[in-house]
Amino acid sequence: MKYKTQANKSEKRTYLSFQSLFLNVSIFILSIVVIFLSYTLLIKLNFFKSVSENENSEKHLQAIQVEVLNGCGVTGIADRITDSLRVKNVDVVNTGNYRSFDIDNTIVIDRTGNLTSAKYVAQSIGINERQIIQQKNKNYFLDVTVIVGKDYNQLFQNQ
Repeated sequence: MKYKTQANKSEKRTYLSFQSLFLNVSIFILSIVVIFLSYTLLIKLNFFKSVSENENSEKHLQAIQVEVLNGCGVTGIADRITDSLRVKNVDVVNTGNYRSFDIDNTIVIDRTGNLTSAKYVAQSIGINERQIIQQKNKNYFLDVTVIVGKDYNQLFQNQ
């Protein structure tokens, strides 16, 4: 009978050591999964980027929606400005003609109150910030309107 008791104890120890090993391996694997998920979350929240990188990336990642209107009467000028803006990752959502063709200087109109977007568009086409005006309008579903004037040749020279 002693032999059976020692055999049972030996089997119990083997079973307990296997169970302990299984639990330790499970804890290790779950710890790795938690660390990986935490790291992924921190990357999604841009935790590892510096403040200046965050500011620059936010400016360029935000889609600036723009309409380009021909205010000078030159055929295809709105399309040329549109192509130039799209190369600079600006989302041009509308092109067309302005209500008249007597605009002398190109104008950038801020529609949402975000002058940063308007300044970026103005800089992208090579016009001075003094030619930016604000006309906030909640009915427009865009950020900036560009009205191309008769000074369109200067736009391409300043780029």
